[in-house]
Amino acid sequence: MEEKEKHFKTCFDVYDESTMELRSGSNGFMFDCEFKPENVAFEDGLLCLKIDKDSNGYTGGEWRTRDFFGYGYYQVCMKAIKNPGVVTSYFTYTGPSDDNPWDEIDIEFLGKDTTKVQFNYFTDGVGNHEYLHHLDFDASDDFHIYGFEWKKDSITWYVDGEAVYTATENIPKTAGKMMMNAWPGIGVDDWLDAYDGKGPLHGYYKWISYEAR
Repeated sequence: MEEKEKHFKTCFDVYDESTMELRSGSNGFMFDCEFKPENVAFEDGLLCLKIDKDSNGYTGGEWRTRDFFGYGYYQVCMKAIKNPGVVTSYFTYTGPSDDNPWDEIDIEFLGKDTTKVQFNYFTDGVGNHEYLHHLDFDASDDFHIYGFEWKKDSITWYVDGEAVYTATENIPKTAGKMMMNAWPGIGVDDWLDAYDGKGPLHGYYKWISYEAR
């Protein structure tokens, strides 16, 4: 799938179904929840993704672009959830559901310690590239800008405009959708710590952007 946009930016003051779409259904192993449309809301110019529970179990929220994006500079302005056992994220993804290899580039906040941000990527389903970057602030306290520049031979991640980490091995090459989600995990306590069932929990996003480079 080839990318369709050279420049893209969206704020979250309205529900824009022309360029964005909701995720509904289970995301399988590790994601101890169903993604529910009602867990995605727009409040005071922000996108709010909620973790909660209903009669069937835990629920999360996901919001993603309809189009695919390739090499370039990606940014998100967001505030993460602080709570053991949960993840708040911004990432690019494509995979078998798009008739593509599984290629993914991640910015993830593990709610057990939001003074760190985790970077990762997958190339044709091969991951294990996790890197934890120590922040000089708590990402759940306020909004900050996170991003990555994706090139053919490297990925460089940024925090508030400053380059903080670069990967150069087995870089993904398939254009993907920009996604944001919030979810609790199961069976991955060594990674996330055990989820305590607390809810509702909310992650917030001001905007996302992409610039082809």
